[in-house]
Amino acid sequence: MQNIIDEIRGELQSLQDTGYRDLQCRILPTVKPETIIGVRTPDLRQLAKRVSKRGDVEEFLKDLPHTYFDENQLHAFIISGIKDFKRCVDSVSRFLPYIDNWATCDQLSSKVFNKHKEELLPWIRGWIADGNTYTVRFGVGMLMQHYLDDAFDSAYPSLVAEIRSEEYYVRMMIAWYFATALAKQYEAIIPFLEKKRLDVWTHNKTIQKAVESYRITPEQKDYLKSLRIKAVS
Repeated sequence: MQNIIDEIRGELQSLQDTGYRDLQCRILPTVKPETIIGVRTPDLRQLAKRVSKRGDVEEFLKDLPHTYFDENQLHAFIISGIKDFKRCVDSVSRFLPYIDNWATCDQLSSKVFNKHKEELLPWIRGWIADGNTYTVRFGVGMLMQHYLDDAFDSAYPSLVAEIRSEEYYVRMMIAWYFATALAKQYEAIIPFLEKKRLDVWTHNKTIQKAVESYRITPEQKDYLKSLRIKAVS
């Protein structure tokens, strides 16, 4: 009798789309091409719904590191659907050290976190303080997803602004966070650019992404452009 891991790999292989695999190989430079099967996201989501109902699903979730990128994607979708906060956040923290790409990191989006914002904050602070690229990226992503509307506090962008990293995928997420924050909390966020609290690359990337947003007014865009920092040659 096959165990759950062998069954899942067999299903993933049966869902393979070679054209999609080739695309993923191009856009996921940190992932070894031979580990990408090429399963489309809707198929992975459907498989995750089925697998999550199995009594032996924990065997798959504990089988880390996974062999295939698609297994990581499936893992992210399974734990994103966990409805118990404690089980979900424990599963996320156990999985984060094994994430090696932006796609899996950004697909990991647990709905239950939105109902437990206070309990989630200590975890986010721990993730942001972690040295792992995608753990930090995930922590910033959670602040962007859950704490820019009613739960906003100026302490949160300050927390993000203090991050210093040479990692592209961390800096890009910080820029994404501040560009989104400008669209939602402009008056609170604009001083971070006026006072140059970000490194030059992230500062300018934030402005670039904000100027591209339809949620930023033309007047705000003109002012943001005036805040660009010229790179020193």
